[in-house]
Amino acid sequence: MNGTKCYLICILLIGIGMNVSASDFFKQQSSGLFSLGTRNTVSVFNGSHHGSPGIGIGGQFRIQVNDRLSTEWYADWITSSVGKYISRNDYHIGWSVMFYPGKQLYFESPLQPYIIIGHCFDRSILFEKKDKANSSDRLSMATQAGLGCHLNITKELDLSLSAQYMLHFGKELEYSDTEGIVKFNSEDYSVPSGHLLITLSANYKFGKLWKS
Repeated sequence: MNGTKCYLICILLIGIGMNVSASDFFKQQSSGLFSLGTRNTVSVFNGSHHGSPGIGIGGQFRIQVNDRLSTEWYADWITSSVGKYISRNDYHIGWSVMFYPGKQLYFESPLQPYIIIGHCFDRSILFEKKDKANSSDRLSMATQAGLGCHLNITKELDLSLSAQYMLHFGKELEYSDTEGIVKFNSEDYSVPSGHLLITLSANYKFGKLWKS
């Protein structure tokens, strides 16, 4: 009986939230804003088998849902060194939801913090530096969450800095480089692995995709 009551209460709360969101959605000043940007990333991996920190570049665009919520769609290419003989490339394609807490909205304040969570698909490739044909790769998915902040140079232009922990799920790539002889293999099972992704981006708001 208690479970039924909780279920009904949850449905009622969701219904109220949807009604409030629907009534307020087109009243938002920032809804529909479209921005385009470029990004630089630093990936700090956990675990010695991931090697040195990775450095990468990429691009992104944002679509603002309302004053509190924005979405970010991005692609990254990150490269790093794994020991003396091996290099690693990581390719990310994903999306995030950004939530703006507090009263500072509309990109008028110089600093605008946000909470960011999201999901991505990625491909990782390990290859021998002297022989790129000797390689191994994997496909995986990841979830990420973290914090960020806009530096609003103008209402249209911002620099954004974020730090997210990304947790990947997929078969781990393993290697051996005994006496300079490099061999690759992958595990038969999926294991979670994570890293911290620090991103600095520059973004410009070109206009609105729909009217508020």
